Amino acid sequence: MTESVQFSPAELDRGATFYVAGHRGLAGSAIVRNLEAEGFEKIVGMTSSELDLRDRGLVSDFFADVRPKYVVLAAAKVGGILANDTYPVDFLSDNIRIQVNVLDAAREVGVERLLFLGSSCIYPRLASQPIREDSLLTGALEPTNDAYAIAKIAGILHVQAVRRQFGLPWISAMPTNLYGPNDNFSPTGSHVLPALIHRYDEAVRSGAPSVTNWGTGSPRREFLHADDLAGACLHLLEQYDGAEHVNVGSGTDNTIREVAETVASVIGFTGETTWDTSKPDGTPQKLLDVSKLARLGWTAKIDLRQGLERTAQWYHSHDALRL
Repeated sequence: MTESVQFSPAELDRGATFYVAGHRGLAGSAIVRNLEAEGFEKIVGMTSSELDLRDRGLVSDFFADVRPKYVVLAAAKVGGILANDTYPVDFLSDNIRIQVNVLDAAREVGVERLLFLGSSCIYPRLASQPIREDSLLTGALEPTNDAYAIAKIAGILHVQAVRRQFGLPWISAMPTNLYGPNDNFSPTGSHVLPALIHRYDEAVRSGAPSVTNWGTGSPRREFLHADDLAGACLHLLEQYDGAEHVNVGSGTDNTIREVAETVASVIGFTGETTWDTSKPDGTPQKLLDVSKLARLGWTAKIDLRQGLERTAQWYHSHDALRL
């Protein structure tokens, strides 16, 4: 059995090995950028072709060889409503295997500090707003992404179990809807905000007079720039040690219709926007209560308009994504 680590939240060792699982993804790449800016010298990342996190033996061997002191588990199979609703087995199976393999291997080598990144979809579909951390497991999940949510809930419980059984000071953070550089802008596999950016940009380039979005536009969503998430993760690793997960968000939300109008403005689309009400809306509202994070001394810094401008600029600089 791994021995308990005597730990008090404090500044992390900038010279220690820090493994970021999912370092090329939306969240992981932002975390790497922030760690580099903060002076961490030994950041390790492996692509999926270099290390398939679904392969238990390979993951165990990797941890035994690298022996990181710190880990952020940001690797996951992710997607929007359509992808989650169409491939629930993939989202459940892949994410469960990734999490179990990484968490078990990290425990085997005694990783001191580990942060597991979940998702705000873990909460009940009709949870009271804003959603507090203690709303977990108090009601039915949103059926269009329940498989993914169950996988993330399992990850939270896994971290809590490691704390109880082995005494390791691991923590979990639950971010709201993220956006920013290295997002998935696929028209069929992306989340709502990158999908909107791609759709409006395509309309501008093709000269289309109108854009059609899914649903009614009435659901309310909270968005957080990935760079803000990265700052929050390091803050939690250095300031928080508790079994309960911590919500990470901006604390404000907008209707999808309002978000679409902002995206259209940023992209420069001046045509008409229509709404296909035969398509699902998903959860009516999903706003996180971030008071716990605020008490720990952190609040979001990038507002939605500013973040969208940054993201659109990055997107426009990557022509391959705009095909």
